Amino acid sequence: MADVRDGTHNSPKYQGDGYPLITSKNVSNGFVNYNDIQYISSEDFDEINKRSKVEVNDILMGMIGTIGNLALIRTEPNFAIKNVALIKYINRVSYLYLYHNLQTQYVEKQILSGMDGGTQKFLSLKKIRELNILVPWELEQEAIGTFFRQLDELLTLHQRK
Repeated sequence: MADVRDGTHNSPKYQGDGYPLITSKNVSNGFVNYNDIQYISSEDFDEINKRSKVEVNDILMGMIGTIGNLALIRTEPNFAIKNVALIKYINRVSYLYLYHNLQTQYVEKQILSGMDGGTQKFLSLKKIRELNILVPWELEQEAIGTFFRQLDELLTLHQRK
């Protein structure tokens, strides 16, 4: 229902400015944050994006360290990713439905039971691809996704007050 891949595993040369390189620590609460960000050159940016270009309606998932944190890409991104799962929107399932479904306790239990590693826990791409997601009919997906988006927006407004 989605194309799942990840960003670079290489360590590009960091520089003082350029294109942001997003890692698991930059994915939280449904958004990409730019706290403690590293920058890469346009050459590294282009090379990484040959494999894993992030686009609107894609979902990012932390897979090392901060595992399972999600970000829904709402605007045209201008960054590259490293060690972050990229769940590409391919129009087989509503991206809003999938995004909200990935936050359920049902999926969270699958993620927790699928983690590997010792001190530094991680979730493999294989395990992300094998997550069991319940998918209703298209109209129901749209209704559920829209409902939860509106609920998120309402909660955000109340938090700002």
